[in-house]
Amino acid sequence: MCAHVLVAEDDEMQAELIRRSLLAEGHTATVVHDGAAALDAARRLRPDLVVLDLMLPLVDGFGVCRVLRGADQPDGDIPVLMLTARSDEDDVLLGLELGADDYMTKPYSPRELMARIRTVLRRSGRAVGVREDPVVRAAGLAVDPERHEVRCEGALVECTPAEFQILLAMAAEPERVFTRRQLLQCTRGFDRSSTERAVDVHIMNLRRKIEADPRRPVRLLTVFGVGYKLSGGRP
Repeated sequence: MCAHVLVAEDDEMQAELIRRSLLAEGHTATVVHDGAAALDAARRLRPDLVVLDLMLPLVDGFGVCRVLRGADQPDGDIPVLMLTARSDEDDVLLGLELGADDYMTKPYSPRELMARIRTVLRRSGRAVGVREDPVVRAAGLAVDPERHEVRCEGALVECTPAEFQILLAMAAEPERVFTRRQLLQCTRGFDRSSTERAVDVHIMNLRRKIEADPRRPVRLLTVFGVGYKLSGGRP
């Protein structure tokens, strides 16, 4: 399925992680950081799905959902998937009563979020096409978000969930330099207690798995003083 998803999330790093995950799945994404912008974008763009954080500034997620579901809204049937750090039963029930199609509490894994998005889109029938090949390819790697599988030059690579999310993010944007903080954000839901230095360990382990000589990497490169990038080089 291929759809246009509006992401309303005030945490910019979290929003970027969702955006990259959506692109890796073959979707297009528009990102906003407050409720007023979410309502404006929903009216102008008429997305196929809204991923809506509950704790938005200006207009909170409840307010956005209430307006979207208003009787006078021409696109009142746009599916809404709510995200929140609040897990109180009353909040969940209110979100569903206002018309949210699904509800996820933080922290969550990007893989689970993408699975929920696929389910909501399939149920709503608003997906606009089919992406025949969901596999993300870069630097001799093939990262399959549906099978949760990584291959290097055709050979299967066993990865931990955190390692997989790091590779998926980097393969979706080869040559982009990621800071440790950005890569750490990719592992949220898997390594909840990790620090930025844990990213160095993940990179070291990945180099053992995908580099011919981990001491002289040509794929996972260090950008000194900044972070890491996935290069298109070959051993």
